[in-house]
Amino acid sequence: MGSLLSSEVGWSWAFWACSLRGHPAPMAAIRSNLAWFSGPESGTLAMCSPEEAALLRLEEVFSATLARINSFVLQPLLEAAPEPSDPWGRECLQLLQQLHRSSQQLWEVTEESLHSLQERLRHPDSISLESLLLLHSADRVLQVHLEYIESYTSCVAVQAFQKAVKRRSEYWQGQRKALQQFLSGMSSEGSVGTALVQALRQPLTHHVQQCVLLLLSLRDTVGESHPTRELLVHAATVFGNLQSFTRQELEQAMATQALWHTLSSRLRDVLCTPAHRLLQDSQDIPVTVTPLRAERVLLFDDALVLLQGHSVHTFDLKLVWVEPGQDGCMFHLLTPEEEFSLCSKDPQGRVAWQRKVTQAVCQTLRGKKDFPVLGAGLEPSEPPTCRCGAYTFRAEGRFSQATYEGEWYGGRPHGKGTLKWPDGRNHVGDFCQGLEHGFGIRLVPQASEDKFDCYKCHWREGSMCGYGICEYSTSEVYKGYFQEGLRHGFGVLESTPQTPQPCRYTGHWERGQRSGYGVQDDGDRGERYIGMWQADQRHGPGVVVTQAGVCYQGTFQADKMVGPGILLSEDDSLYEGTFARDLTFVGKGKVTFPNGFTLEGSFGSGAGRGLHTQGVLDTAALPPDPGSTRKRQLGLGVFPVESRWQGVYGPFQDFVQAGCPGDLQEALLGFHVQSSRELRKSQEYLCCERTHPEDHAGRMEDILEELLQHRAPEALQQCLRKALSNSLHPLGKLLRTLMLTFQATYSGIGANKHLQGLAQEEVKQHAQELWAAYRGLLQVALQCKGQVPEEDQDAETRDLQVHRLMLPLVLPSFYSELFTLYLLLHEREDSLYSQGIANLSLFPDTKLLEFLDVQKHLWPLKDLTLTTNQRYSLVRDKCFLSATECLQKMITTVDPREKLEVLERTYGEIEATVSRMLGQEHNLPMDDLLPLLIYVVSRAQIQHLGAEIHLIRDMMAPIHTGGLYDFLLTALESCYEHIQKEDMRLHRLPSR
Repeated sequence: MGSLLSSEVGWSWAFWACSLRGHPAPMAAIRSNLAWFSGPESGTLAMCSPEEAALLRLEEVFSATLARINSFVLQPLLEAAPEPSDPWGRECLQLLQQLHRSSQQLWEVTEESLHSLQERLRHPDSISLESLLLLHSADRVLQVHLEYIESYTSCVAVQAFQKAVKRRSEYWQGQRKALQQFLSGMSSEGSVGTALVQALRQPLTHHVQQCVLLLLSLRDTVGESHPTRELLVHAATVFGNLQSFTRQELEQAMATQALWHTLSSRLRDVLCTPAHRLLQDSQDIPVTVTPLRAERVLLFDDALVLLQGHSVHTFDLKLVWVEPGQDGCMFHLLTPEEEFSLCSKDPQGRVAWQRKVTQAVCQTLRGKKDFPVLGAGLEPSEPPTCRCGAYTFRAEGRFSQATYEGEWYGGRPHGKGTLKWPDGRNHVGDFCQGLEHGFGIRLVPQASEDKFDCYKCHWREGSMCGYGICEYSTSEVYKGYFQEGLRHGFGVLESTPQTPQPCRYTGHWERGQRSGYGVQDDGDRGERYIGMWQADQRHGPGVVVTQAGVCYQGTFQADKMVGPGILLSEDDSLYEGTFARDLTFVGKGKVTFPNGFTLEGSFGSGAGRGLHTQGVLDTAALPPDPGSTRKRQLGLGVFPVESRWQGVYGPFQDFVQAGCPGDLQEALLGFHVQSSRELRKSQEYLCCERTHPEDHAGRMEDILEELLQHRAPEALQQCLRKALSNSLHPLGKLLRTLMLTFQATYSGIGANKHLQGLAQEEVKQHAQELWAAYRGLLQVALQCKGQVPEEDQDAETRDLQVHRLMLPLVLPSFYSELFTLYLLLHEREDSLYSQGIANLSLFPDTKLLEFLDVQKHLWPLKDLTLTTNQRYSLVRDKCFLSATECLQKMITTVDPREKLEVLERTYGEIEATVSRMLGQEHNLPMDDLLPLLIYVVSRAQIQHLGAEIHLIRDMMAPIHTGGLYDFLLTALESCYEHIQKEDMRLHRLPSR
């Protein structure tokens, strides 16, 4: 830097002194001073324009001035002094340090510019005009100037120079004469602080002004097509804008500095910060505030401040919305917790304030100052309605002391955001008009360390409403519906097996309590309750099933069984009478034993005495028919099947009646979300894996369109199969919820043969409800397309469609639990049948055909190319093989209709084999068909055939009653009964 302070410095200081007095050096004077370059190194100067030489001189002067300022002003301000103990002193010191750094950067970039000019003037032939730093890096030079201006104006706004001089007043008083020489025109009465403000401002403003003039002049010297013309225009525009910006920044800084003298020390301590710039003061343009009270209104570049006495109400401009008023003298302001208006005496004042506030909001949201001046940027003048920001609520209410960070609209949280309370509560999700609305996750800390309740739910107007998954600190998990923040509708509450009292409730809730139809497992007692609830207690008709196979049915009140009821034991013993509260016999009753004996009288029990009775034992009755025992089904007629799971059907029906809105699909049908146990200490739970709500609207449109395109019977069946197997399809989700209720009722403890009738009813009802759901979706699809809705189906048509289309598709989902109940119910008959099959399997084919009284001319011995002796000794498992293999396929499907079709094909195979033997078509009469069918059934060896027959009979479509399928199924039943009885006949044979 020493080279810059050489012989030419005298001219530089004269140049600068001229500028300090407010007289910019004229271009003629600049041109006359070009003679200075006469010398061996400047022999090529004549080849460069005078404007370039003037730029060189200007950069030299500015560089030397910056060096002088650094050594004479900034260094002394920062020289070793006691570290300020007060916050304001430390703040001012940091501002001066930042100014020193930005001044150093400004000097460095000026040096680079000076070097590029020197190289250009020395080698004009080889170095083009584009090489000048002011041209090819104008934006970079601009940025350095802006940083210096920001640092300087921050010092001015908080009077950092005056405070620094005051701290070393003795030093600066001794330097007063030198400072007067340094600043030409400085008054002897002026303060040192004011002189320093001028010393740091005037060189910059003069430099920018002269750069604009020289760049414009240089632009005029090049032609329109010259490659550097655009660069010159851009650079001149940049410095011209910088000139305007600098002037505005200085005015705002001086106005802000003057403001602090008008405020009390208390208010000044609150408001005085380096970032604040005063844009408007109600003392200059008066405004009043309604309904809030304010003596004075201050608009800063980042906040709106209302002063009332010693109270300060500050509004972050990022969260201020401006709305026009009803008259010309008023406009409204919306903030997160306040709504108020600014009123002016005249429209001009209102326009000035509204424009200033609007521009300040825009500038604050952009995060940087407008360039070249406030409100003249390229961005739109109207601030966006939707914004992002953070705010801590102070008013009383649910959000009191909570900090919201996220999207806003019109002064209210709106969109996606996060709420955090000081007590550790945390809510992340969707908001609408200031309230939680849509999907959200809330963590609520509990007293125990690291224990949280985690709610992953849908919210409506600030409370949980719709489907949700809640994981409690007690290790309980609730999955179901909410209303107004309480469990309401269908839901499942389950505790982990490790809890002291494991339990699971699946059913209906009202206002947070179990009410309506529901199923509860009690792990400790090993029993399941199926029935009605009220106010969180068993109340009304109910059935209790125990692990020991004992079943109770009766009426419950206040969680206890009262009045008459029945008990069914595992061995089919039946008690009908009254019970005590602990489900023991008491009072009058009747016991029917499996062998038909009955005991009727009075029953009682005492401590340590067991059960005692006084009554009549009847031993004359015959053993009951197994069919009558099977009729002992619990719950039938007590729980109407159509009302058991209205908590599942009802919301879906409401969804369809509302037109299947896509935004409600997830809230209605649930979502998939991972466990939050491992995610509670982090923010990762915000990205929980679930169905995406933004895709629902489009997906519903596609779903409805697909239903319209697949209305033909075959296409419809494929469409329904696809829908039911899709976990994201409304029908698929409805089916999975029904499967959950079915498993909760009939698996595990509920796998009791006395519940088979209840389960069978439910499967048929579920198929009807799913068909009604499909019909509802179809009607919505037709309405969306403007087509006429289809007429409601009559009961006969509906039942036909349900059994033909829907039941075969849904039955596999319930088949495991349902068939298990059939197995248990028909276990005794199937055991006899299995023993008969085992005995018949010991016969060779011909012996078995003979034993079954099959006419010999129907024996298919022609199929075997064997000798007569071989035919009788080696034909085992060869007769009617095709029919046997066909019948075995019955167990490969769960569809009752397909099972009947297998039976029909088996009958066809038998007749085909007989016709081939006879050499002509032959229709078998029943007397011939039944023995042959018994033979085929015995060789097919189908396990649990009784359970299969009864399931087919119960699930068969009504249209087949009395038809061919009914006839064939009746024949199969006869075969099944004959095989059960064959064991007795075999024992009477001589060979046995």
